[in-house]
Amino acid sequence: MSEVFGLRRDRLRERCASAGSGGALVSRPANVRYLAGGAPPQAVLLLGPDEDVLLCPGNPGGDFAGGRPDALVRLSSLTAPAGDPAVAAAEAARRAGIEALAVEEHHLTVARHRAMRSVAPGLRLADLGLAVEQQRIVKDEEEIASLRIAAEITDQALGELLESILVGRTERHLALELERRLVDHGADGPAFATSVATGANSGRRGHRPTDRRVEEGDFLTVCVGADYRGYRCEIGRTFVIGTTPADWQIELYDLVFAAQRAAREALVPGVAYRDVDRAARQILDGAGHGEGLAPLTGHGVGLEIDEDPQLAPAAMGKLDACVPVTVEPGVHLPGRGGVRIDDTLVVRQEADGGPELLTITTKELLAL
Repeated sequence: MSEVFGLRRDRLRERCASAGSGGALVSRPANVRYLAGGAPPQAVLLLGPDEDVLLCPGNPGGDFAGGRPDALVRLSSLTAPAGDPAVAAAEAARRAGIEALAVEEHHLTVARHRAMRSVAPGLRLADLGLAVEQQRIVKDEEEIASLRIAAEITDQALGELLESILVGRTERHLALELERRLVDHGADGPAFATSVATGANSGRRGHRPTDRRVEEGDFLTVCVGADYRGYRCEIGRTFVIGTTPADWQIELYDLVFAAQRAAREALVPGVAYRDVDRAARQILDGAGHGEGLAPLTGHGVGLEIDEDPQLAPAAMGKLDACVPVTVEPGVHLPGRGGVRIDDTLVVRQEADGGPELLTITTKELLAL
């Protein structure tokens, strides 16, 4: 893997050099981990012409997110535990003779930026922009393998929960149990705050679990995902509790399922992000649910649960192969509840079988 991380850093180094920067300071944690392989908390990565250095406050000990850093990256601990690694990196860049340093302005605070200028007044700070985030969009097969395992863990945890008695239990209790089951099956933790919604709460995007108890006849929507070696997936499913689904529940479920299937089938390399969103949105809009729809139909996943690309009406860009995304349309009817169906998939060439579905829990409308 050392070669993989080295190639990632070299690509970024070349991009910086072509823009006139002799080095780069990467401070956003997910980007540091992507380029270094592992990092102590609050570490920053300084890419220089001769060596790459991870700077961290105090002595990191054995506390490394993602495992030990790449052996080709030098680890440097600051003598003052309260010292700012970004400021130390600016000073190190000045001492190394770097005249222009690319930095992630979207991550640095104004105070941090000023402190860097104060210790290296002759150092020109340029904006690195979203260069690393853009590099992260297309995943290699090692990254996809981690996402695949995260999805398997999530499917296992959700499947076990569905076999238990649900009536009378609260949304909050079910969410906590799901997160415990994720860890039991090998996850580092949940990929995001687990959402369990019942009754009138069901179908709400990002619903925070409450003390409402599950009742017969409820829609139950679950959105959960595992974090495995830093890589995060997402699955969302909707079920009916205890009885045969009502006609309106079947109709609404079939509609959202059709929208989700249309968006999944649109996941082809070269297709515009907004066209994937349109494939789902036009079905829901045509059925009279245009108002109140989520601002996007899906998004990228990886070291963060919400990455580029964004599958949204105004999104610019086209899909590439080996890009993992979620497809998650939903409809919520105020006072009644709703449906969400959410999968994590990897965009693949048609010759390779088309989009690879990572989350395989059934999408049949089950009565639990």
